[in-house]
Amino acid sequence: MELAVLKQSGEDTGRTVNLPEDIFGIEPNDHAIYLDVKQFLANRRQGTHKSKERNEVAGSTKKIKKQKGTGGARAGSLKSPLFRGGGRVFGPKPRDYSFKLNKKLKQLARKSAFTYKAKDNSVVVLEDFNFEAPKTKSYLELLSNLSLADKKTLLLLPENNKNVVLSSRNLPKARVMVVNDVNTYELLNADSLVLCEGSVSKLETLLSK
Repeated sequence: MELAVLKQSGEDTGRTVNLPEDIFGIEPNDHAIYLDVKQFLANRRQGTHKSKERNEVAGSTKKIKKQKGTGGARAGSLKSPLFRGGGRVFGPKPRDYSFKLNKKLKQLARKSAFTYKAKDNSVVVLEDFNFEAPKTKSYLELLSNLSLADKKTLLLLPENNKNVVLSSRNLPKARVMVVNDVNTYELLNADSLVLCEGSVSKLETLLSK
């Protein structure tokens, strides 16, 4: 797949770049995508939820009333789950939600996500750039020049660029990542994928292992 390389102003540089077919032109695997996104969301869960059971609730263990003759059900303690303020039955406990996935499956999921972006014509290639200072206005102007100001975007940098990252941080629909950190969830969550020219070769090296 061949795409034109654009300037920051949105104009064509006259150069083109070939997106690797083994990354942007494979047969997408939806189940691999599902598993990778599921793992990503599971790994973000804190798992600190907790409720008290009857042995953890503060209160008297004295028998409330005599066993028989009251006409009601027997009750042995105020800590019973049947009473207000009592313990909870089978309540949540702290746990780790993370699980393991094979590297090849995660790689297939990312390639599938890239392929979907290419099929939707949602990939833009931008020449390598830098900002003199971190300014949100500069990044917003860049998105406007690319006609992406009102869309959720993911910009992939070949290497960390502090000024670009800080410039995008206050924009809720803008996301900036280094190629090595890209994941399936962020790819699918974005409406448009913006690739710096230097990111293409880095992607090929990363996903062709």
